[in-house]
Amino acid sequence: MESTSVQQLSEINNLELLAKQVVEGFITGMHKSPFHGFSVEFAEHRLYNSGESTQHIDWKLYAKTKKLFVKRFEEETNLRCHLIIDNSASMHFPVIKNQTLNNLSKIGFSVVASASLMEILKRQRDAVGLSIYSDKNDYYAPSKGSDRHRRMLLAQLDELLNNSSKKTTDTYKVLHEISEKIHKRSLIFLFTDMFQINTQENELLDALRHLKYNKHEVVLFHTYDGKLELEFDFDNSPKKFVDVESGEEINLYATSVKKHYKKTEENYFNDLKLKCMQYKIDYVPVDIHKGFNQVLISYLISRRRFL
Repeated sequence: MESTSVQQLSEINNLELLAKQVVEGFITGMHKSPFHGFSVEFAEHRLYNSGESTQHIDWKLYAKTKKLFVKRFEEETNLRCHLIIDNSASMHFPVIKNQTLNNLSKIGFSVVASASLMEILKRQRDAVGLSIYSDKNDYYAPSKGSDRHRRMLLAQLDELLNNSSKKTTDTYKVLHEISEKIHKRSLIFLFTDMFQINTQENELLDALRHLKYNKHEVVLFHTYDGKLELEFDFDNSPKKFVDVESGEEINLYATSVKKHYKKTEENYFNDLKLKCMQYKIDYVPVDIHKGFNQVLISYLISRRRFL
């Protein structure tokens, strides 16, 4: 269960607190779900592997869960994770003056989700890096595990909440550049709405494939506003729709195009999913109105497969 408190996301301490609230609520919910075994791993345990020594099995935990877990030691956790966030103009939709946990733009959702992933990575003693891009690579930090490094990344995330963007997206170009910088095998999470001006879809997919270079695992969090961008849920008064990246405008009644629009969007989502499956990229569509559990569960599944 995620927190429902209304909190401003204006200061780094609040962002860190929100991330802790999201993770704690997620772990509590996991104890009551089919993913219970995963939630135990947030503590200092991992699943017992058949054939290894039974010396470090936690028998008290076995009595509670009826599953074998081994106490985890610091040297056992060596995962590297790299977060990539699209900071183009379209990611700042919808425009929200004071963002709260329950009222976020796409960039706000991506920031809180990333901070929550960083909170989990801290508990797992894993290293984390961060890239932020728009029409260029705006920020890059390699994966490290220190608390000072994590706070530096939180500061960068906090800036995204307080600064709008009028930049277009050059995702395909920037992803190639980021791919060249991540040398050691990593678990890579990309938050983007996949809006790209004047670029063929195959170029964007080639850039995603490049991210898998050096045996990286890649998870694409396709970030969208389900109500407005997928369902096209606008009233039937005449409206001017403006492309936030190209500036192009069109006047229309929403209901006159809604059916065709939804079909086009659904086809695009399905096609993107199939292409990602073809390239062995985990495709996870995330509606910013449906909370962070899907992001955090995807991390747990990916981490278990990665190690």
